[in-house]
Amino acid sequence: MKRVPVPTATTAGGETNAYLVDEPAGSLPVDEPAGSLLVDPGARTDALDAAVAARDVTGIAVTHTHPDHVGGVAAYAAETGATVWARRGREARFEAATGVVPDRTFADGERVGGLTVLDTPGHAPDHVALGTGDGVLVGDLARASGSVAVVAPEGDMRAYLVALRRLLARDATRLYPGHGPVIDDPDATIRRLYHHRLDRERRIERAVRSGADSVDAVLDAAYDRDLSGVRDLAAATVRAHLDKLAVERRVRFDAATGRVGPR
Repeated sequence: MKRVPVPTATTAGGETNAYLVDEPAGSLPVDEPAGSLLVDPGARTDALDAAVAARDVTGIAVTHTHPDHVGGVAAYAAETGATVWARRGREARFEAATGVVPDRTFADGERVGGLTVLDTPGHAPDHVALGTGDGVLVGDLARASGSVAVVAPEGDMRAYLVALRRLLARDATRLYPGHGPVIDDPDATIRRLYHHRLDRERRIERAVRSGADSVDAVLDAAYDRDLSGVRDLAAATVRAHLDKLAVERRVRFDAATGRVGPR
Protein backbone atom coordinates (compact mmCIF):
# COMPACT_ATOMS: atom_id res chain seq x y z
CA MET A 1 0.00 0.00 0.00
CA LYS A 2 1.21 3.49 -0.81
CA ARG A 3 0.10 6.60 1.11
CA VAL A 4 0.29 9.91 -0.75
CA PRO A 5 -0.56 13.04 1.29
CA VAL A 6 -2.10 15.68 -0.96
CA PRO A 7 -2.74 19.34 -0.05
CA THR A 8 -6.44 20.05 0.48
CA ALA A 9 -8.60 22.73 2.02
CA THR A 10 -9.25 21.00 5.33
CA THR A 11 -9.17 21.94 9.01
CA ALA A 12 -7.62 18.52 9.71
CA GLY A 13 -4.06 19.61 8.97
CA GLY A 14 -4.07 20.82 5.37
CA GLU A 15 -3.48 17.41 3.75
CA THR A 16 -5.60 14.39 2.92
CA ASN A 17 -4.06 10.94 2.54
CA ALA A 18 -4.76 9.23 -0.75
CA TYR A 19 -4.00 5.51 -0.78
CA LEU A 20 -3.11 3.11 -3.54
CA VAL A 21 -3.87 -0.45 -2.49
CA ASP A 22 -2.26 -3.10 -4.67
CA GLU A 23 -4.28 -6.26 -5.09
CA PRO A 24 -2.39 -9.38 -6.21
CA ALA A 25 -3.93 -11.70 -8.77
CA GLY A 26 -6.18 -14.25 -7.12
CA SER A 27 -7.29 -11.95 -4.29
CA LEU A 28 -10.19 -10.35 -6.17
CA PRO A 29 -13.64 -11.57 -7.16
CA VAL A 30 -13.53 -13.40 -10.49
CA ASP A 31 -15.22 -10.55 -12.40
CA GLU A 32 -12.62 -7.94 -11.40
CA PRO A 33 -9.17 -7.46 -12.92
CA ALA A 34 -6.10 -7.39 -10.71
CA GLY A 35 -4.67 -3.93 -10.19
CA SER A 36 -4.67 -1.09 -7.67
CA LEU A 37 -7.55 0.62 -5.91
CA LEU A 38 -7.20 4.39 -5.48
CA VAL A 39 -8.88 5.53 -2.25
CA ASP A 40 -9.67 9.14 -1.26
CA PRO A 41 -7.96 11.16 -4.01
CA GLY A 42 -8.57 14.53 -2.36
CA ALA A 43 -6.94 16.47 -5.18
CA ARG A 44 -4.85 15.96 -8.29
CA THR A 45 -1.16 16.58 -7.61
CA ASP A 46 2.15 15.75 -9.28
CA ALA A 47 2.99 13.28 -6.51
CA LEU A 48 -0.31 11.44 -6.85
CA ASP A 49 -0.05 11.57 -10.65
CA ALA A 50 3.31 9.79 -10.40
CA ALA A 51 2.00 7.18 -7.98
CA VAL A 52 -1.03 6.49 -10.19
CA ALA A 53 1.12 6.30 -13.33
CA ALA A 54 3.32 3.67 -11.69
CA ARG A 55 0.36 1.35 -11.15
CA ASP A 56 -2.54 -0.15 -13.05
CA VAL A 57 -5.39 1.62 -11.27
CA THR A 58 -8.54 -0.43 -11.86
CA GLY A 59 -10.81 1.05 -9.19
CA ILE A 60 -11.51 4.31 -7.35
CA ALA A 61 -13.39 4.59 -4.05
CA VAL A 62 -13.78 7.05 -1.20
CA THR A 63 -14.40 6.63 2.50
CA HIS A 64 -16.92 9.50 2.34
CA THR A 65 -17.82 12.38 0.07
CA HIS A 66 -16.53 15.41 1.96
CA PRO A 67 -14.76 17.74 -0.51
CA ASP A 68 -11.26 17.08 0.84
CA HIS A 69 -11.60 13.38 0.00
CA VAL A 70 -13.10 13.54 -3.49
CA GLY A 71 -11.47 16.46 -5.32
CA GLY A 72 -9.43 14.21 -7.62
CA VAL A 73 -12.03 11.54 -8.37
CA ALA A 74 -13.20 12.95 -11.71
CA ALA A 75 -9.68 13.60 -13.02
CA TYR A 76 -8.31 10.18 -12.09
CA ALA A 77 -11.42 8.38 -13.32
CA ALA A 78 -10.99 10.05 -16.71
CA GLU A 79 -7.23 9.44 -16.71
CA THR A 80 -7.33 5.75 -15.81
CA GLY A 81 -10.73 4.52 -16.98
CA ALA A 82 -11.01 2.81 -13.57
CA THR A 83 -14.26 1.51 -12.13
CA VAL A 84 -15.72 4.18 -9.85
CA TRP A 85 -17.39 2.88 -6.69
CA ALA A 86 -19.91 4.53 -4.35
CA ARG A 87 -21.83 3.56 -1.22
CA ARG A 88 -25.11 1.96 -2.27
CA GLY A 89 -28.03 4.27 -1.51
CA ARG A 90 -25.73 7.32 -1.62
CA GLU A 91 -25.19 7.47 -5.37
CA ALA A 92 -26.81 10.90 -5.77
CA ARG A 93 -24.68 12.33 -2.97
CA PHE A 94 -21.58 10.84 -4.58
CA GLU A 95 -22.39 12.28 -8.00
CA ALA A 96 -23.14 15.72 -6.54
CA ALA A 97 -19.81 15.73 -4.70
CA THR A 98 -17.61 14.35 -7.49
CA GLY A 99 -19.39 15.11 -10.75
CA VAL A 100 -19.05 11.40 -11.60
CA VAL A 101 -21.83 8.83 -11.94
CA PRO A 102 -20.55 5.71 -10.12
CA ASP A 103 -20.08 2.53 -12.12
CA ARG A 104 -20.67 0.17 -9.22
CA THR A 105 -21.89 0.31 -5.64
CA PHE A 106 -21.07 -1.44 -2.37
CA ALA A 107 -22.68 -2.01 1.02
CA ASP A 108 -21.57 -3.11 4.48
CA GLY A 109 -19.77 -6.43 4.43
CA GLU A 110 -19.24 -6.45 0.67
CA ARG A 111 -15.93 -6.16 -1.14
CA VAL A 112 -14.44 -3.37 -3.22
CA GLY A 113 -11.61 -5.04 -5.05
CA GLY A 114 -9.81 -6.91 -2.30
CA LEU A 115 -11.07 -4.63 0.50
CA THR A 116 -13.99 -5.33 2.84
CA VAL A 117 -16.50 -2.55 3.55
CA LEU A 118 -17.41 -1.59 7.11
CA ASP A 119 -20.20 0.96 7.57
CA THR A 120 -18.92 3.67 9.92
CA PRO A 121 -21.29 6.67 9.73
CA GLY A 122 -21.03 9.51 12.23
CA HIS A 123 -18.45 11.92 10.86
CA ALA A 124 -20.51 11.79 7.65
CA PRO A 125 -23.69 9.80 6.89
CA ASP A 126 -22.02 7.90 4.02
CA HIS A 127 -18.75 7.15 5.82
CA VAL A 128 -17.21 3.70 5.45
CA ALA A 129 -13.94 2.05 6.42
CA LEU A 130 -12.17 -0.42 4.16
CA GLY A 131 -10.44 -3.47 5.58
CA THR A 132 -7.21 -4.70 4.02
CA GLY A 133 -4.98 -7.65 4.75
CA ASP A 134 -2.84 -5.68 7.21
CA GLY A 135 -5.18 -3.04 8.59
CA VAL A 136 -8.12 -0.73 7.92
CA LEU A 137 -8.41 2.45 5.86
CA VAL A 138 -10.46 4.55 8.27
CA GLY A 139 -10.94 7.89 6.51
CA ASP A 140 -12.04 10.43 9.12
CA LEU A 141 -13.13 7.86 11.70
CA ALA A 142 -9.80 8.03 13.56
CA ARG A 143 -6.52 9.92 13.61
CA ALA A 144 -3.25 9.53 15.48
CA SER A 145 -3.53 12.78 17.45
CA GLY A 146 -6.28 15.26 18.21
CA SER A 147 -9.94 14.46 17.70
CA VAL A 148 -12.28 13.87 14.76
CA ALA A 149 -14.89 16.48 13.87
CA VAL A 150 -18.46 15.29 14.36
CA VAL A 151 -20.56 18.36 13.71
CA ALA A 152 -24.28 19.02 13.39
CA PRO A 153 -26.40 18.94 11.39
CA GLU A 154 -24.67 16.23 9.33
CA GLY A 155 -22.56 14.63 12.02
CA ASP A 156 -24.22 12.01 14.22
CA MET A 157 -22.49 11.50 17.57
CA ARG A 158 -24.35 8.32 18.47
CA ALA A 159 -23.44 6.76 15.12
CA TYR A 160 -19.82 7.87 15.49
CA LEU A 161 -19.43 6.14 18.85
CA VAL A 162 -21.00 2.97 17.45
CA ALA A 163 -18.56 3.16 14.52
CA LEU A 164 -15.60 3.39 16.91
CA ARG A 165 -16.86 0.31 18.76
CA ARG A 166 -17.22 -1.59 15.47
CA LEU A 167 -13.69 -0.63 14.52
CA LEU A 168 -12.34 -1.68 17.91
CA ALA A 169 -14.00 -5.09 17.52
CA ARG A 170 -12.05 -5.71 14.31
CA ASP A 171 -8.80 -5.82 16.31
CA ALA A 172 -6.86 -4.31 13.41
CA THR A 173 -3.08 -4.29 13.49
CA ARG A 174 -2.82 -0.88 11.80
CA LEU A 175 -5.10 2.00 10.82
CA TYR A 176 -4.64 4.13 7.73
CA PRO A 177 -6.35 7.48 8.43
CA GLY A 178 -7.51 10.19 6.06
CA HIS A 179 -5.28 12.73 7.78
CA GLY A 180 -1.92 12.37 9.50
CA PRO A 181 0.42 9.43 9.98
CA VAL A 182 -0.40 5.73 9.96
CA ILE A 183 -1.68 4.53 13.35
CA ASP A 184 0.35 1.63 14.75
CA ASP A 185 -1.54 1.45 18.08
CA PRO A 186 -5.17 1.06 16.94
CA ASP A 187 -6.61 -0.12 20.26
CA ALA A 188 -5.18 2.77 22.28
CA THR A 189 -6.09 5.33 19.62
CA ILE A 190 -9.69 4.17 19.27
CA ARG A 191 -10.16 4.10 23.04
CA ARG A 192 -8.64 7.59 23.35
CA LEU A 193 -11.06 8.99 20.77
CA TYR A 194 -14.02 7.18 22.35
CA HIS A 195 -13.30 8.37 25.87
CA HIS A 196 -12.59 11.90 24.65
CA ARG A 197 -16.13 12.04 23.30
CA LEU A 198 -17.62 10.60 26.48
CA ASP A 199 -15.68 13.12 28.57
CA ARG A 200 -16.95 15.99 26.40
CA GLU A 201 -20.47 14.61 26.68
CA ARG A 202 -20.24 14.56 30.49
CA ARG A 203 -19.04 18.18 30.49
CA ILE A 204 -21.92 19.24 28.26
CA GLU A 205 -24.55 17.43 30.29
CA ARG A 206 -23.10 18.88 33.51
CA ALA A 207 -23.22 22.38 32.00
CA VAL A 208 -26.90 21.97 31.12
CA ARG A 209 -27.75 20.69 34.59
CA SER A 210 -25.86 23.64 36.06
CA GLY A 211 -28.05 26.13 34.20
CA ALA A 212 -26.54 26.66 30.75
CA ASP A 213 -29.61 27.27 28.59
CA SER A 214 -28.19 27.86 25.11
CA VAL A 215 -25.58 26.35 22.82
CA ASP A 216 -23.29 29.32 23.43
CA ALA A 217 -23.67 29.00 27.20
CA VAL A 218 -22.95 25.27 27.05
CA LEU A 219 -19.95 25.94 24.84
CA ASP A 220 -18.45 28.41 27.31
CA ALA A 221 -19.01 26.05 30.23
CA ALA A 222 -17.89 22.80 28.57
CA TYR A 223 -14.65 23.99 26.92
CA ASP A 224 -11.71 25.14 29.01
CA ARG A 225 -9.52 26.39 26.16
CA ASP A 226 -9.38 29.35 23.80
CA LEU A 227 -11.76 28.74 20.89
CA SER A 228 -10.60 31.66 18.75
CA GLY A 229 -10.93 30.69 15.11
CA VAL A 230 -12.75 27.42 15.82
CA ARG A 231 -15.75 28.58 17.84
CA ASP A 232 -18.24 27.79 15.05
CA LEU A 233 -16.82 24.28 14.69
CA ALA A 234 -16.94 23.75 18.46
CA ALA A 235 -20.54 25.01 18.59
CA ALA A 236 -21.55 22.55 15.86
CA THR A 237 -19.85 19.78 17.85
CA VAL A 238 -21.80 20.78 20.95
CA ARG A 239 -24.99 20.60 18.90
CA ALA A 240 -24.11 17.06 17.81
CA HIS A 241 -23.58 16.06 21.44
CA LEU A 242 -26.85 17.74 22.47
CA ASP A 243 -28.71 15.91 19.69
CA LYS A 244 -27.43 12.62 21.12
CA LEU A 245 -28.30 13.56 24.70
CA ALA A 246 -31.79 14.67 23.65
CA VAL A 247 -32.46 11.39 21.80
CA GLU A 248 -31.39 9.57 24.95
CA ARG A 249 -33.76 11.82 26.95
CA ARG A 250 -30.96 13.14 29.15
CA VAL A 251 -31.47 16.81 28.21
CA ARG A 252 -33.99 18.91 26.32
CA PHE A 253 -32.72 20.52 23.13
CA ASP A 254 -34.53 22.61 20.53
CA ALA A 255 -32.28 22.48 17.46
CA ALA A 256 -34.20 25.31 15.79
CA THR A 257 -33.61 27.82 18.61
CA GLY A 258 -30.55 26.36 20.25
CA ARG A 259 -32.27 26.39 23.64
CA VAL A 260 -31.43 23.61 26.08
CA GLY A 261 -32.53 22.49 29.49
CA PRO A 262 -32.37 19.57 31.91
CA ARG A 263 -34.82 16.70 31.86
